[in-house]
Amino acid sequence: MSDEIKYTLNVQSVDNPLTKEEGDKRFILVSNGTADFDRVISEIMAVNPGLERETVEAVIKLEHRIIQRLTLSGMRVSNGLFSAVASPKGRAGASWDPEVNQLNITIAQGTDWREAIRQTTVNVLGEKAEVMYVSGTTDAATRATDRTATPGYPFTVEGNYLKLAGDDPSVGITLVSEDGTETHIDPAMVAVNEPKKLVFIIPAGLAEGTYTLRIATQYSSSGVLRKSPRTVESALYIGVTPTTPDDDGDGTGEDDGDHQLG
Repeated sequence: MSDEIKYTLNVQSVDNPLTKEEGDKRFILVSNGTADFDRVISEIMAVNPGLERETVEAVIKLEHRIIQRLTLSGMRVSNGLFSAVASPKGRAGASWDPEVNQLNITIAQGTDWREAIRQTTVNVLGEKAEVMYVSGTTDAATRATDRTATPGYPFTVEGNYLKLAGDDPSVGITLVSEDGTETHIDPAMVAVNEPKKLVFIIPAGLAEGTYTLRIATQYSSSGVLRKSPRTVESALYIGVTPTTPDDDGDGTGEDDGDHQLG
C-alpha cells in the first residue's frame, strides 16, 4: 500500500461503563455514518468514473457470492484486506443441533488493513459531552460482544443515559427490522434499567437479520425528566455475525457506531 495514502479518524473520551473507578475513561469513535453497498459503489465510481456502474455492482456481488461459497465449503478466504473462516459454536454432540450449535463467520483484518491502520492519524477531540450512547453489548446465550443477540435470551446494552424513564409514548426499547417492522420490548421483559446498563429479553421467535436497536428515554442525571425524549440507535444482529475486523480473529470486535437522534 502506498505511503502517500493517509487516513484520519476522530475519537472522544467517555467514562468507562465497565468500571466504577473515578476518572477511568475510554475512547470512542466519532461516527461519520454508515456506508452501505450503494455508497461503496458510488465511491468506486468517484475514483474511476470510466467504469460502468452495472459492471462494478455485478463484480462485487460475484465476489461476495464466491467468498460465501468458499468459506461455507470449509476454506479460509484471505484476500489481503481480511481473512474469513467458518467457526462452529456450541457444545458438540452426536449430530449438529441447531438449537445448541451455531455457525458463524469469523473475520480478521489482513495485511492490507493493518498497513492502512499504520497510515491512520487519530485525532482526540476531547471529552464527549454528557450525551446518550451505546458503548457495547453482550448476548447471554453466546457471551458474544459483537452486537449479535439470541431470541429468547437476555441481552445487555452498556453505555450512558440509557435508563428508561418518562411517560412519552416513544419511551422504551424498539427493534426495527430492515423492512421497517418495529418490535417493541415489553417493559416487563426489562430486568435491569440503569443509566449505564439495560438488560432485557430478546423476543422469542424474532426472525434472523439485521435490526436497528432504538432506545428512547426522558431520563436526566439531574433527577428532572427531560421535556422531550432523546433517542440513540445502534446496529443489532439476530443470527448474523457482523464483519468487524478483529486482531485475534475471535469475531468479537466492538463497534461504536451508534447514532444519537435526540
